[in-house]
Amino acid sequence: MNRFLSLALLGGSLLAATAGHAQTDKSKRPSPPAKVSQVINTGTTVSIDYSQPSVKGRTIGKDLEPLKDQVWRMGANEATVFEVDKDVTIEGNKLPAGKYSIWGVVRDNNDFNIIFNKDWDFWGTKYNEHRDSDVMSIVVKSRPLVTPIEKLTYTIDPSGKVTLLWGNMAVDFHVQ
Repeated sequence: MNRFLSLALLGGSLLAATAGHAQTDKSKRPSPPAKVSQVINTGTTVSIDYSQPSVKGRTIGKDLEPLKDQVWRMGANEATVFEVDKDVTIEGNKLPAGKYSIWGVVRDNNDFNIIFNKDWDFWGTKYNEHRDSDVMSIVVKSRPLVTPIEKLTYTIDPSGKVTLLWGNMAVDFHVQ
């Protein structure tokens, strides 16, 4: 009986350890992590650390973020983190070197408001708890894509153009 109990406990421990390890493997999430980094023409390194949700047949703006006039974390899971290793100017606004969470709000006339917030190390959509930590806000135009993008993707061009691609929408902003 003791032998059976010992084997059962060992088996349960191994199962728990395996399940715990599987949960820490972020690449297995429905919205896996991604990171893009680029040294732009000013010698500044720009990085975006985010998770990639998929459209999966849903309609962006209707049953999938971003929803009009609602703050969106511009990714999934943890906060989307925008990092620069030197002071920069984004669309004419100064942003000190550092890490920031970025948030987006779709407005009328294809306006897309991007908010940079100094609180970046957290999970989920807790913007209202962090809004007093906003550092900067810019408004840019979104543009339609001819070919929809299934997984949310960020690109950074060596010229400093940062682009969010998601569904049938692209949003660009310039870092200098």
